[in-house]
Amino acid sequence: MRERLLLFIILSCLGVFLYIFQNYVNTVVGFVILCICMVVYGLYSIAATKYQKRKLRKHPPIVNESYKPFVSVMIPAHNEESVIGYTVENILEMDYPNYEVIVIDDRSNDNTASVIKDLEQRYDKVKALIREQGAFPGKSAVLNDAFKIAKGDAILVFDADATVEPDFLNKLISKLEPADVGAVQARKIIRNKDVNFLTKCQNNEYTLDTYLQVGRDAIKGAVELRGNGELIKREALEDINGWNNYTITDDLDMSTRLHIKGWDVRFCQDACVYEEGIVYLLPLFRQRRRWLEGTIRRYLEYFGEAMKSKKMSLRARFDMAIYITQFIMPLWFMMEVAFRIIKFFTDKIDPYSLHNVLWSSLIVSMVVGIGFVLAIRYSLRRYDAVPRLSALMQAFETTVYFLIIWFPMELFICGKILFCKKDMNWGKTAHGLVIQELKCRQESDRQELELQEV
Repeated sequence: MRERLLLFIILSCLGVFLYIFQNYVNTVVGFVILCICMVVYGLYSIAATKYQKRKLRKHPPIVNESYKPFVSVMIPAHNEESVIGYTVENILEMDYPNYEVIVIDDRSNDNTASVIKDLEQRYDKVKALIREQGAFPGKSAVLNDAFKIAKGDAILVFDADATVEPDFLNKLISKLEPADVGAVQARKIIRNKDVNFLTKCQNNEYTLDTYLQVGRDAIKGAVELRGNGELIKREALEDINGWNNYTITDDLDMSTRLHIKGWDVRFCQDACVYEEGIVYLLPLFRQRRRWLEGTIRRYLEYFGEAMKSKKMSLRARFDMAIYITQFIMPLWFMMEVAFRIIKFFTDKIDPYSLHNVLWSSLIVSMVVGIGFVLAIRYSLRRYDAVPRLSALMQAFETTVYFLIIWFPMELFICGKILFCKKDMNWGKTAHGLVIQELKCRQESDRQELELQEV
């Protein structure tokens, strides 16, 4: 109810603001000011990243090779029989000396539990946790149950379709050592990015997120956890009382609560976790719906605490406030155009005047779109080494993808929060297409090798 009331107040204030501006000032001016603030902040983060890179080059950080805390790797699985075995075997290939793997079956109705039990019998490092069908739903509840039996001083969380390189944890762990660091997030990459347009855009989206996370890390801002490939210090987890069972985005919720408690969250771009991209549009909408709803609800729930927190750094607070503008901007633009059209039909204003106003709004939106294109192109060039022309084309395609996915989604989520009861609809994503393909290739290679030996 509080989230609903707060969102209603925010939208009402935005509407009143736009109405007053439309009668006395051109609202495009305000929109432009908002865009300029975002651009200035983006340039600031780029400058901070470059400064940090030069500083590290001149004075390389001293890595404490003796810092090897025992790590509990947690892998929740719900109906993941096709991928969980491959994932666990991949995780067991990490060359880190001290860790255990806790694989949790979350009320599956396929053979996931059997696969997990078999893995426990075959590998000493693997522990199986089978949750009962009536257990509390959600990934947060799964992780809280696993945390009760975890022995690690740090907790590493993977999705059921994750794969990593053997040195993954060694790269990640050094970032966790400082006393004020509560968690570290690895870079996420789409493993099957070349399948179709959607998977390519998802990978480009992740690459843009890498650019944003690196910038936020450089300015000591509010870096966020991403669920897959997140490493959390036990002390920090206990300080915030574990995961929040009543959120649909456990990672974002935890990120904000860690910052409020004064813990720093870092980003490690050198440690990469690979996951399966969604091939079809409807499942992608369901997943992004959950992400966006969790993001907005998280801000509505914790924004007041974040602004009043005495432990949260000023930089993290400012960074969070700036980041919220990316959700205000689409609403601002759509409300601006809607008010102009309503005013045209109610006040009988000059069509030519409306024509000019809509054109000015369209020009502003084009400028914002160009900004997204340039940011994505920069990300692809810097972090994926994509050739110049290809990076530009992919940046344009990904901007269109953002427009199709996020704009209507934000309207839908705002309406859902205002008029519908809060639910815990997870929006389960099906995995296994890539793993099955890998298994087929391995089997084909094995058969070809046998034929050659014959």
